[in-house]
Amino acid sequence: MPEADALTLPGPFRAALIAWFKAEGRDYPWRRTEDAYAILVSEVMLQQTRIATVLDRGYYTRWMERFPDARTLAAATEEAVLRQWEGLGYYSRARNLQKTALAAVERFGGAFPRSVDELLTLPGIGRYTAGAVASFAFHLPAPLVDGNVARVFARLFACDEEIERPAVQKRLWAWAETLVDPTDARRYNSALMELGQRVCTVRAPQCLLCPVRPWCASAGPDAALRPRKKAARETVIVAERAIFARRADGAVLLHQETGRRRRGLWKLPERPHAAGPVLFTAPYSITHHRVTVTIHAAAPDEAPAADETWQPAAALPDLAMPGPYRRMLDRLLAEFTSPSPSSGPH
Repeated sequence: MPEADALTLPGPFRAALIAWFKAEGRDYPWRRTEDAYAILVSEVMLQQTRIATVLDRGYYTRWMERFPDARTLAAATEEAVLRQWEGLGYYSRARNLQKTALAAVERFGGAFPRSVDELLTLPGIGRYTAGAVASFAFHLPAPLVDGNVARVFARLFACDEEIERPAVQKRLWAWAETLVDPTDARRYNSALMELGQRVCTVRAPQCLLCPVRPWCASAGPDAALRPRKKAARETVIVAERAIFARRADGAVLLHQETGRRRRGLWKLPERPHAAGPVLFTAPYSITHHRVTVTIHAAAPDEAPAADETWQPAAALPDLAMPGPYRRMLDRLLAEFTSPSPSSGPH
């Protein structure tokens, strides 16, 4: 049993969490600003992407240099936006971010509204993102629940129901609303999220180091049993075949995606029945799919299909491509320097 009830007497709980954060909180670039746009960019990037990936590989810095404000992003072409996002995956996030910027420009002159209700009217902004922007940019006492916060609360209050259930989600948000600090929501929410990232982790929670251990109903060896989640989706094994066709002038045949997930992105053309020499195979993962791509040299009489185009060598660096296919193309261009057997019509 916990030594204290955070919901009944939240003041000491908040104070302990904020004191820990003051001493242990990490220094991230979005924590050095109150610019709502910069904070929004960080929140969208960090959806389904680790902080180390966003920071260590320079995605956040490059994005802010290329699109420093909502007006710049709103005016950009979708091709430029997708190219800048390349490697982060889940490209709908980039499109939604641009839609949000466009709405902010059209409706608020490029600024962002200073209330949760108005933030929620912008496309691409849900309840969590609205709470993050409101608390981190405007210091409003707005609750938020992401995966880290949900895990902390499930352990704190001994929730043994499947965390994805709507009734449980409603309860999580109610707890968040009760506990959010009315005078220091920016620091409190940052502390709560970082607690889940660094201490109350998925597999090995460090209960002995937790600043809110006295309030927790799960502290100890069984903490990792919570929260309960739905069974993970089964892994799907996928085999793809693609071709590498390059003309004498260096142009490469590429296919432009039209599906929902990767619309507008370029990749090597798929050929399920390709029979040319195998150049190499390349594995990659996307959600619960494990994909192996076998790349063949193009047949001598290879002709472009619908949505396929000969792209000049000079244009290749500026095309938006899924990260795995960018790596494949870079390897092909480095290892196979002569034109492919199929030079194709000019």
